[in-house]
Amino acid sequence: MNTPHVRVVALVPAAGRGVRLGEGLPKAFVEIGGSTMLALATDGLIASGVVDHIVIMVPADLIDTTRALVPVGAVPISVVAGGAERTDSVRAGLAAAPEATHVLVHDAARALTPPDLTARVVAELRAGHPAVVPGLPVTDTIKSIDPAGAVTGTPDRTLLRAVQTPQGFEVGLLRKAHALLDTPGEDNDRPTITDDAGLVELLGVPVRVIAGDARAFKITTPLDLHLARTLCAGPEAVVR
Repeated sequence: MNTPHVRVVALVPAAGRGVRLGEGLPKAFVEIGGSTMLALATDGLIASGVVDHIVIMVPADLIDTTRALVPVGAVPISVVAGGAERTDSVRAGLAAAPEATHVLVHDAARALTPPDLTARVVAELRAGHPAVVPGLPVTDTIKSIDPAGAVTGTPDRTLLRAVQTPQGFEVGLLRKAHALLDTPGEDNDRPTITDDAGLVELLGVPVRVIAGDARAFKITTPLDLHLARTLCAGPEAVVR
């Protein structure tokens, strides 16, 4: 476990309704191999051996349900109400983690993320990097397009990465990044932010990208769910 000088808290946003998955319930509570995505993601964080506290952000009406689902063990787990947007949920998690020196933001939908990936992210934080994200090389050719659908460019895919979670940050840096959302301005002037690293980038802080893992894919569509269930049912289902 971590030394007293480093306190790693994992924040797990799980307040999304996940309509694209088509399961009729919040995505984090969909089962894979007999466990919910949320339970699998939480178990993986605990198994990494580098997390001191886990804060899960869920819809307010599912707080009690979630508390009954999560394991009781050496790593304390807090369950708090999330928000309408991912950023709202992360900020709620930060508020519930005053003791953190570093935080991991990890999607419950990346339920099969191997513990080793989490451990490698934390190792980079301990080495002094203020922001660390895992990512995989992009294998498809990528096109940028205009609003009419016409191609405007083809970026060099060797310089692109598909970013995953957990994403790790010095806690003060992430708090400062989320404070940018409080800056007055028109909504249409705000950049589109799809992950916490994107907010940190706005501060001009370098974000280190390390090798990701194919098993950390995001379960978003019915096809993703089928793949996850197939992996959990296979002969290597216990290998993460």
